[in-house]
Amino acid sequence: MQPTEYPGIYKKNDRLFTVNPEGCKGIKVYNEQLFTEDNKEYRSWNPYRSKLAAAFLKGITLDIPTDTTILYLGAATGTTVSHLSDIVTKGALYAVESSPVAIINLLKVAEKRPNIIPILSDANHPERYQQMVPPVDLIYQDISQRNQADIFIRNIQAYLKPEGTALIMVKARSIDVALKPKQAYELVSSSLQKQKFKIKKTVELGPFEKDHATIIITR
Repeated sequence: MQPTEYPGIYKKNDRLFTVNPEGCKGIKVYNEQLFTEDNKEYRSWNPYRSKLAAAFLKGITLDIPTDTTILYLGAATGTTVSHLSDIVTKGALYAVESSPVAIINLLKVAEKRPNIIPILSDANHPERYQQMVPPVDLIYQDISQRNQADIFIRNIQAYLKPEGTALIMVKARSIDVALKPKQAYELVSSSLQKQKFKIKKTVELGPFEKDHATIIITR
């Protein structure tokens, strides 16, 4: 097992891993493989199940220190959330999900991971969770809605620290099925640049996720 340039992320045979916390040993979140080496239990990070894993394998540059505070929009059942939880061992992860069904699974994931704070709410209305979420270092969004760029912008304006970073997983077909994927990505990038955000990198996620890209910005 080899550490990558990013703290908390490891690589073996071109596969990514994070370390399962002591209190979670033997516990799987989404049927991922567990691998023990040097008294540490590693969880395989499947790029076909997690767009962030796909983005790392496609070469994004994203530092996530162990004390990072994260606002995660579109947490679903907690697949990617759980791996971020492994990484930010001294931080906090505010996980917003609008589906009452998905939040049940997310709550189960959070039971043994105290750095995850599940929030049942609609990311279209960032003011609804302002009493729970402080200014954050990182915003991560994975929401397949036509107005995903607008949701991203409003949450950045509400919660991202001035020196913070944010990334959005853009699903091209949710923006406009009539557009080619690259046109959809450019449309989102243009919306972000109009708000004076700096586009650091845009990476397409194929072959792991078809017609998806991640866009990383700073303020």
